[in-house]
Amino acid sequence: MSVFNKSRSYIIRIIFLSVFIIIIAQLVNLQLVSNKYLELAKNNAVFQKIVYPERGIIFDRNGKAVLNNTIMFDLMVTPAEVKNFDTTSFCNLMQIDTAEFRTRIINAIVKNSRVRPSIFHSLLTPEMQARFEENSWRFPGFVLQQRPVRTYPYNVGAHILGYISEVDGKDIERSGNFYRMGDYVGKNGLEYSYERVLMGQRGVQYMIKDNKNRLVGHYENGEFDTTAIAGRGLKTHLDVELQVLAEKLLANKVGSVVALDPKTGGILAMASGPVFDPNDLTGPDKNKNYQRLILNVRAPLLNRGIKGRYPPGSTFKPLGGLVALDEGVITPSYGYPCPGRYYGCGAGKPACTHSGGGHAANLRLAIANSCNSYFVQVYRMAVDNPRAGGLRKGFEGWMDYMHKFGLGVRLGVDLPSEDKGNIPTVAVYDKEYRGSWNSCTNLTLGIGQDKMLATPLQLANAMCIIGNKGSYYTPHFVDSIDGETAADAPILARYREKHEVLTHISDTAYNAIINGMNDVVTRGTARVAMIPGIDVCAKTGTAENYTILDHRRIKLKDNSMFVCFAPKDNPKIAIAVAVENAGYGATWAGPIARILMEKFLLDSLTNKSKADLERISNTNLMPSYYDRLQYITDSTRAEQWAKIRKDSTGLRRYLRGGGQKAAPKKDSAQTGGNRKPEPKPEPKKPSALIVFLTEDRKYTRPVTVFDEFI
Repeated sequence: MSVFNKSRSYIIRIIFLSVFIIIIAQLVNLQLVSNKYLELAKNNAVFQKIVYPERGIIFDRNGKAVLNNTIMFDLMVTPAEVKNFDTTSFCNLMQIDTAEFRTRIINAIVKNSRVRPSIFHSLLTPEMQARFEENSWRFPGFVLQQRPVRTYPYNVGAHILGYISEVDGKDIERSGNFYRMGDYVGKNGLEYSYERVLMGQRGVQYMIKDNKNRLVGHYENGEFDTTAIAGRGLKTHLDVELQVLAEKLLANKVGSVVALDPKTGGILAMASGPVFDPNDLTGPDKNKNYQRLILNVRAPLLNRGIKGRYPPGSTFKPLGGLVALDEGVITPSYGYPCPGRYYGCGAGKPACTHSGGGHAANLRLAIANSCNSYFVQVYRMAVDNPRAGGLRKGFEGWMDYMHKFGLGVRLGVDLPSEDKGNIPTVAVYDKEYRGSWNSCTNLTLGIGQDKMLATPLQLANAMCIIGNKGSYYTPHFVDSIDGETAADAPILARYREKHEVLTHISDTAYNAIINGMNDVVTRGTARVAMIPGIDVCAKTGTAENYTILDHRRIKLKDNSMFVCFAPKDNPKIAIAVAVENAGYGATWAGPIARILMEKFLLDSLTNKSKADLERISNTNLMPSYYDRLQYITDSTRAEQWAKIRKDSTGLRRYLRGGGQKAAPKKDSAQTGGNRKPEPKPEPKKPSALIVFLTEDRKYTRPVTVFDEFI
């Protein structure tokens, strides 16, 4: 054999040996090192089933479950496994069309990829669930996923409890990818604020699938399964029976009720009107119900307890009197002539219906009789106080008092999206009046008007400060967490801290205010709030309102405002009530507050309150202009939709004028469906004026741009 042939034979042997080594190495890798094909095999035979934990339960102060859990099922889809599929049969089973089927599959792929399970249809009805279970073997790629969902035994608390829904991309991003598609998360209310406590910890079960895609048992007898851990419960200060009563009283009304425990800052009740059933935002119809609620111009989803911005009106007067006392510009014996109009700024405004005869001979009488002139004057004295060093510093000092009372700042309640109301600043007036203004410019701040706005929560908290003589606890719902740990301490610590913001003010000053508020009930403007055997301290307030509709400004009925606390010497409850466009403070808000105080303090209602409960709960005070506003809003949406989709079907009924509502000339209360006749409105004046009513005392001032939006 030649040398050349020997060399070629050697090379061939090396090639065969190299191929053999490569094959052996790959076999070792596949069987001993890599788990790629094991995972592929598992994916074909093993289904990773997420076990969602039960969320924590929320209890009221007496241990009653305000919300609970029940079990429903989501239909999950893994798009990559949807093969050899009878789409028509599946769509008939699920009562959808093929276009909707394709849209949902595409959305699942976009949101969560082809190989991960996504929700195809959330919270199936029992009938739909049963139909799918009988036919599941026919539809590879689809499985049922057990889901704990919320139930509400008392059907109340929608605004404060919030709701849960599937996470979206932003939720996942904010959580640092802690959440996955298909997880549910608290979207509002206590469900949102205490998500980390209530959520629990998800578990995983590895289930074996047969050749027909049916789950037939646990993989490796459950050796790799992890157990779901239920969320922890919350005990709140909420009195669910009081909450039921508050929501009943606000039926067919726009407004809010907030009741606090002055000793702890615990929120006993918080209702917002229009009310709605929290069960509407759970179960198979939750998306449809949410769309209906969000498109309602009456804004039923808005929690007006923390988001409603109202001029306090005369409910502010006790605060203004206390500031003047602490500034030393008046004493409890200070009196003012109160001739019927305030002439301190030359215009004779605002006016007072009650005048003369010792009507405001001292602070206590001025509060009881709600004298506008008196409180406008003491506001000006506080702001113009020479010791402050000038108007601007005096006004800034007055603002600081307001912030200590909790006005114009967020209190820090354990609900998201709290509004801070509005206390105007020096900069605001400098801009509006080009630096040329004085205490006459904004004198109606002294009676809770001008640019002052407050939420019902802020007003109730201000009553706690007066009742406690200078201190308060941050208003909150949650009293304790089940199995409370050191990690929970920062969550609740801020609600257990006592804020002594105005405790430096003397008892003499506080007693003058408190006694005056007690006189309001015994012989003043709030006698409707009297409760046998209990000393109640209260203050009424009323302010007229306008809105813009059909490009013109229309007059609405007055806001009915009321604040109170009781008992006088040892307050156990403080309440603020606002009923929009309802009339005087003593007409509607006052009786609502009295009924709630009786229920909480006496655990029963007098015959008078029982009668008022039926009268008020059955009275429709929903502002009638909302009908026209809803029509305008719906028709505008229909027009926009027609332009986008090139389909005028939804617009036709508006083009024909069907269902069109005439713009109301004046708002009115409705009782039993019968509208009372209203007098014709006065002709529109060339220069726009806004009219306010404090108790029954009117005055006017020029409208500012700010007024057009409140």
